[in-house]
Amino acid sequence: MELGMLDAAGHAFVTILDPYRLLMLFSGVIMGLVIGIIPGVGGLAGLALLLPFTFSMDPYAAFALLLGLSSVTATGDTIPAVLFGVPGTVASQATILDGYPMAKKGEAGRALAAAYTASLIGGLLGALLLAISIPVLRPIILYLGSPELLAFAAFGISMVASLSGNAPLRGLAVACLGIMIAMIGTDPQTGTLRWTLGSLYLWDGLPLVPAALGLFALPELCDLAIKRAAIATGGSKFDVKTGMWLGARDAVRHWWLVLRCSWIGAGLGAVPGIGGSVVDWIAYGHAVRTEKNASQTFGRGDVRGVIAPESANNAKEGGALVPTIAFGVPGSASMALLLGAFLIHGLVPGPDMLGKNLSITYAMVWSVAIANILGAGLCFMFSGQFAKIATLRFSIILPIVLAVLYIGAFQGTRAWGDLYALLLFGVFGWTMKQLKWPRPPLILGLVLGDIIERYMFISVERYGLTWLYRPVVVALLALAVLGMARPLLQDVKIHGGIRGMLGGFGRPKFALVDLFPIFLIVLISVMLSEAWEWGFGAQIVPLTVGFMGLFFVIISLLNQVFRTADTSVSSDDDPKKQVQQKIHMDIVADTAEVPISLIMRRAAIFFGWLIAFMVSMAVIGLIPTVPLFVIAYMRLENSEPWKLVIPIAVGMTTFIYIVFDQLLTIPWPPTLLGGLIPALKVIPSV
Repeated sequence: MELGMLDAAGHAFVTILDPYRLLMLFSGVIMGLVIGIIPGVGGLAGLALLLPFTFSMDPYAAFALLLGLSSVTATGDTIPAVLFGVPGTVASQATILDGYPMAKKGEAGRALAAAYTASLIGGLLGALLLAISIPVLRPIILYLGSPELLAFAAFGISMVASLSGNAPLRGLAVACLGIMIAMIGTDPQTGTLRWTLGSLYLWDGLPLVPAALGLFALPELCDLAIKRAAIATGGSKFDVKTGMWLGARDAVRHWWLVLRCSWIGAGLGAVPGIGGSVVDWIAYGHAVRTEKNASQTFGRGDVRGVIAPESANNAKEGGALVPTIAFGVPGSASMALLLGAFLIHGLVPGPDMLGKNLSITYAMVWSVAIANILGAGLCFMFSGQFAKIATLRFSIILPIVLAVLYIGAFQGTRAWGDLYALLLFGVFGWTMKQLKWPRPPLILGLVLGDIIERYMFISVERYGLTWLYRPVVVALLALAVLGMARPLLQDVKIHGGIRGMLGGFGRPKFALVDLFPIFLIVLISVMLSEAWEWGFGAQIVPLTVGFMGLFFVIISLLNQVFRTADTSVSSDDDPKKQVQQKIHMDIVADTAEVPISLIMRRAAIFFGWLIAFMVSMAVIGLIPTVPLFVIAYMRLENSEPWKLVIPIAVGMTTFIYIVFDQLLTIPWPPTLLGGLIPALKVIPSV
């Protein structure tokens, strides 16, 4: 059998080196990198676009093209994540936490190089997992049922403890809110419409893309508009080439972290239903817990915070192929489209892919491996130029990124609701960032909330309570409980026991920042009051999570209002105690030098530009709005010269028209002007 596998692997390697198939693979890599750079589009749109072109290809060329694209999308999305704090896809959200601060310190080249090296190693390890594990993991994956998938999701949500930093109560509160937001829409068990506000848009739930872009992209762009400066405060003094070599060495030096996070990504990628939206957060949380001094440096520009999620991102693609090939069960949404390619070429996932079609299976392995090498090489080649973007003026960067960001958000469901969600989550995310409420737990709850509820109902219906005694479930739930309890145990230890932790309360002191937790209390209370009217099946999980979230917010508010300054901790010589006080597991707003009144005014102007964009889009359409927006912003905000404004406006409009209108054929929403012209034609002449 081993000889047969080696023969198949060798035959597949020779086959994939055919010039035509290599050309298809290279074409897929180029498109994957471009799609990764464009915020919000994601590999799913690219695969959907390419699938019809594979009809006339042989299976080797077809899968080379498709896997070339999907394998490197997570490599390309690092560029906007590091340079602008904008997630190219939802899989690069965790990269922002340390990658963007590094860019602001003038270390964009180092961050990008570290990410590419980690992505390359992770992608190769993911391909290795695919190569050796399909025959071995087949019985294991068959054993995994809804209880194990529920336990995996519970373990993922326990990462909230690590991603909440020094505010575990705040993290738990917003995680509960994220889970509740994930339950918006039609309840799959009872058909009850939950928190849809009478809007048809919310019947299928709130899409993740506009929420993620709003939470993580708009706040960073808003702060850039407030500072009115380039992203990199170091100007053009940093050496990009030196930084890139340093970043590559960083990834090699932290090889054990790369290896661990790669196996995390590949392993979770092979679990159907978990999805790639949480793999980066779980890897990041693992690094926070295990790396030396991580609590002191992560979130402030630590290169290890870039290496960990990037290693996992690319490795998950190889892992996701395991259940797809072995059982026909897609490990991700992209793999679901790949199943369409199987059907097109008459291939049946399962035993045949490990028997008579084994060479095609190994051709996929080689495609993933070679694609990662090509993708990393191309990124290294051009990253020196990309890194210099961080030194450009805000008035050049912002209109370009915002125009593409709107199109990316529109990919959620291609409805106006996507743009409203982008704006709403943008304001909410910026407020959280300014007040130091951690955003990662919110997005983690939003991703995993629906998964937890769905698998819980299936597990209870099918197994009763006996699912709690399954070995994998017991182990994962134990790890989840331990992870959630860890911050509380650390607090008790730091304060010298429960009595010390509960001490230090005094007379209440109210401030304007207390209005945000009060707002959360009102919001959750309103959602709970509506949930109270639903049937038992639809309300049990929302009520449970809602009351937990309400409890955490109230305790956090009381702690904030009544607790006095803990001088015993802050003045202690023990560095562990000082670290516990300093950590904040999110990007810190760097607008401290700007007066609060000016911050509020410039933030209002920034979000006013977004509203104006939407109004213009509603009247005349998105493509005509782009040049008007670019010209107006560049001229009014910073008086940029016309010789710079006109080429940028024309270039952006041409790019959007060719890529999104002609190639992706996005159905743009109807406009008021478009509806008015047909109406005028039917008016009889006098």
